[in-house]
Amino acid sequence: MKLSIIIPTLEEEKILEKMLISLKELNKIDYEVIVSDGHSKDKTVEIAKKYANKVIEHDGLTRQTIAAGRNAGANIAQGDFLVFLDADVFIPEINTFFTKAISKFEKEKRLVALVPYLKTLPEYEKWSDYISLIILNSIYYFMNNILQKGSAGGEFQMFRRETFEKIGGYNKNMVVCEDIEMLMRMSKIGKTRLDTSLIVMHTSRRAHNEGWISLWRKWIFNAISNIIFKKPAVGEWNVSR
Repeated sequence: MKLSIIIPTLEEEKILEKMLISLKELNKIDYEVIVSDGHSKDKTVEIAKKYANKVIEHDGLTRQTIAAGRNAGANIAQGDFLVFLDADVFIPEINTFFTKAISKFEKEKRLVALVPYLKTLPEYEKWSDYISLIILNSIYYFMNNILQKGSAGGEFQMFRRETFEKIGGYNKNMVVCEDIEMLMRMSKIGKTRLDTSLIVMHTSRRAHNEGWISLWRKWIFNAISNIIFKKPAVGEWNVSR
């Protein structure tokens, strides 16, 4: 079983090298790393080419959506499983993590999407991160494991490749909420699950830059808008680095 780890990037020179180096600890499973860059003007691509197996660059005149960036990476992937990571994500005990994750798919044939329990890296964590992520993880658990409706953030999402291709990948026209929308579609053809034993760490940089209250407000408005109007309320996320 081969993993394709796909990382969409845009102006990520501050964190990307550390993140890519951390992936090299994975040595128990065959994998490839694909960086899909949205036309960065800093050293992101230069860094990516040092560590990733494949690097693709968006050359369009308009800003690429993160959904389109993920799809572009998936188009050249060769793995049986597609793993989408944000550039500020780190996976503790990465060999145990992916061995366990793959075993979940092997044991449950109807499992099409797997998401982890999110935490903030200790060096960045604030009390507001701790509380907010408990709430957020609880919502994701309830939506996936209880209601079976599918929901998750874009920090980490893992899919069977065949299922990803079957539903046409991410909606490239969505500038926000594409991660939640993807899980909702996945849940209609199979099981989506949040596994609390799979831990993923990230910087919580968007929450720190915008503030948790502002971020929660946007999430709630987007959720309501998606339910009523089938589209997010926010036109585009600001780049948060």
